[in-house]
Amino acid sequence: MATRTVDLRSDTVTKPTEAMRAAMATAEVDDDVFGADPTAVTAVKLQSEVAKMMGKEAGLFVPSGTMGNLISVLVHCDVRGSEVILGNNSHIHIYENGGIATIGGVHPRPVKNNEDGMMDIDLIEDAIRDPRGELVYPTTRLICLENSHGNTGGRCLPVEYIDRVGELAKKHGLKLHIDGARIFNASVALGIPVDRLVQAADSVSVCLSKGIGAPVGSVIVGSETFITKARRLRKTLGGGMRQVGVICAAALVALQENLVKFEGDHKNAKVLAEGLNQIKGLRVNVAAVETNIIFFDIVEGSKISGEKLYKHLVERGVFVMLEGPSRMRIVLHHQISSSDVQYTLSCFQQAFSGLQEENGN
Repeated sequence: MATRTVDLRSDTVTKPTEAMRAAMATAEVDDDVFGADPTAVTAVKLQSEVAKMMGKEAGLFVPSGTMGNLISVLVHCDVRGSEVILGNNSHIHIYENGGIATIGGVHPRPVKNNEDGMMDIDLIEDAIRDPRGELVYPTTRLICLENSHGNTGGRCLPVEYIDRVGELAKKHGLKLHIDGARIFNASVALGIPVDRLVQAADSVSVCLSKGIGAPVGSVIVGSETFITKARRLRKTLGGGMRQVGVICAAALVALQENLVKFEGDHKNAKVLAEGLNQIKGLRVNVAAVETNIIFFDIVEGSKISGEKLYKHLVERGVFVMLEGPSRMRIVLHHQISSSDVQYTLSCFQQAFSGLQEENGN
């Protein structure tokens, strides 16, 4: 039995710190659906704080990033049969249960994500429907970006690129939404203030339970008009909560405590990626590790399956995500130390050597 556990499945596995638990125990609360005195209620403080950090007028707490993205798309695409342009490898398109279509009647128009997470500007513009075909085409109303981009390994969309997409959206009378589940990771990695990074966006969904380390929730931000509409949709979707200040209190502490740790998370990811890449039989694109996410592959011909390697790691207390027969994902967060990184590397080295021996290599 393993004497140590290093959970690298996701940055969603963080546990509340003692300071978070204390804040939850003493949080000022009221019924968030009714609305309350904004000077006293923790939920309102969190919404205002995140909106201010993002340079937007207002914010709204929601239970999850998936709901945050869904609400944002539905506010911007408020006529059924509207169309949203988004990446074919984006979280909204792949992992959110098709909610924009099944619930909102919004048609997705996927554009290829490149290896760096970006979509070619020309391809985005080509995907915008000609309004002269409104009798037969869906009506393009929205462009969605994701930053950092999870499925390409936490790659960061540069501010210049986001500005260009924003200009394109305005040129065609469209809105721009950013799935900012890991927007602070992108901000730290790029060295760009987060409000500047999302300046061109009409709305942003900010996840609190990933690298930030809060137990639950996201905040969507935008104009006062956008948030008024979003609040109504949140209620429709069952996201109207009562004494939500209890969990918002933990998020406020997380914002104060953990943003300063992101640079260390990124450094740990780079060290781990470089170490894995030195193990014979593993391959990592180290240059692509820009934030806290690592994808790596078992080299073809090594005669070691992902399942078998995964089992050996679990026996040593190391948990990763198996993405395919020979592909794995690791995500760093503030509760993974440099010592954990070295232990993980040693487990990979031991496990891989043992498996190679078993297979007669």
